[in-house]
Amino acid sequence: MASLIKKILYRPVLWAAEKFSSKPDKERIFTALSDLYRSINEKPGKKGLMISMNVQTDKFIIFSDQHKGAKNGCDDFALAEHNYCAALDYYADNNYTYINLGDGEELWENTLAAVKKNNTRSFDIEKKFAQQNRFIKIFGNHDLYWANDPFAPLQLEMIYKQKIAIYEGAVLSAEINNQPLQIFLTHGHQGDKQSDGNWFSKWFVANVWAPLQSYLEINPNTPAFDEELKTAHNSLMYEWSNAQPNMLLITGHTHQPVFTSLTHIERLYKKLSKAKTDNLLDIIKELEQQISKRKVLNNTPPDFSKVKPGYFNSGCCCYNDGDITGIEIVDGYIRLIKWQYQNQIPVRELLEETTLENLMDQMV
Repeated sequence: MASLIKKILYRPVLWAAEKFSSKPDKERIFTALSDLYRSINEKPGKKGLMISMNVQTDKFIIFSDQHKGAKNGCDDFALAEHNYCAALDYYADNNYTYINLGDGEELWENTLAAVKKNNTRSFDIEKKFAQQNRFIKIFGNHDLYWANDPFAPLQLEMIYKQKIAIYEGAVLSAEINNQPLQIFLTHGHQGDKQSDGNWFSKWFVANVWAPLQSYLEINPNTPAFDEELKTAHNSLMYEWSNAQPNMLLITGHTHQPVFTSLTHIERLYKKLSKAKTDNLLDIIKELEQQISKRKVLNNTPPDFSKVKPGYFNSGCCCYNDGDITGIEIVDGYIRLIKWQYQNQIPVRELLEETTLENLMDQMV
């Protein structure tokens, strides 16, 4: 009987979770991003950090959306925890600065006490970065507690054994070929009516979604390389970033990796279009085979040839196969990476990369 109930409820529950998880509003998003970006530039330190970056020597790893839970049936992070900890050990040992881009803790579904109790391993590894002053913590909608509660600074100090500042965003400022470049980082929930402090969404997640998710053992976060075009929210983020000169935008929130403004399937379509233009028959065949393995649109996909490469999304650290994705900025490159299990051992895989110099040339 239990298995039958799970089968009946599975799809309706996923539909409801999607319905109540995102409702992006263009005007609200554009206003919120512009206000935050301007605030960091004009009053650095108040809402976010302004960080001078040496493109050739500085190293940054950006992860978001761990959603650390209580190690129960609705803890999306549980399967990915070992991958995440192995990745952080690697980046700590190689002197990266860690930017946590928000929703590190799932505080809509769980009490802070439960999250602290069940995630000491990952907190201890994050502590390595804090001890070396290489940890930047940005809040998202599911851990908005860090920005709002008067006891949050004390709780952060108890977790990391030192004072930890919490920010809404950060800007990495660099110069490439005598041209200024800014990399604007924020969680990306701003302007989303269902996420940006919406009380009903919080109530739904805590009182309806979490119990059902636990009972049905659902993790709605499908693997990082899927068949989807950009979500509506990611498309609006791209549209805003496209209007900003000499700037890259990196967000999280949607759990969908985006690199140079395109998802994986969009990059395949773009490569296919170029291969057809160049009449590269072998490459055309290979790309068509890759696309055919995925459930794609029946109609002709949009033209991606004129998309500017200024928007990135780090994906998440709670996919239902245990994978995590993130963005590295190192050695003059920006890279989309994945950590996945191979024979139960965490392994880093490079998914996409390009130089920051090349991006600057394409953004003109």
